[in-house]
Amino acid sequence: MTDASPTIVLLTEQALTPGDAARITAFHADDSPAYRVVVPADTERSLLVDVLDHLSLLELREALDAVRGRDDDAGDRAAAGQALAATLAELKAVGVEATGEVVAGDPVDTLAAQIATTGATEVVVVTRLHAVEDTFHTDWASRARERLGVPVLHVYAGSSWVG
Repeated sequence: MTDASPTIVLLTEQALTPGDAARITAFHADDSPAYRVVVPADTERSLLVDVLDHLSLLELREALDAVRGRDDDAGDRAAAGQALAATLAELKAVGVEATGEVVAGDPVDTLAAQIATTGATEVVVVTRLHAVEDTFHTDWASRARERLGVPVLHVYAGSSWVG
């Protein structure tokens, strides 16, 4: 048996709030895990799915913005970098060890690689509510549960909801 603390890989599509960081780290406060944060730079979401997600939440302005679209890879990478920095700061503010990176490609592939590299014992996926993906189990957490062989917790950003 080793004295090394466990590693938890945390995949998030946006910066954690102070409340998110406190709720997520409370699950394993007694284990003192290290957190490895990954933020995808290119989520490549479907226009139709984005519009339906926003409409299902009565977010009419956001649905219109999704229809107008944008294609700004440099902006996506910069936003992901800001989300990573803010997330690391929030995790460190609640007293946990955290490192991370902005990643490209399929987030579930990234999770598999992180588990292989770090020996992580659990994955936490933090997303906004995505009605279509969540309903049809095509969201990152559902795909990770099917593939990774470690526990996967899906937390909705800014809330105490667990998926």
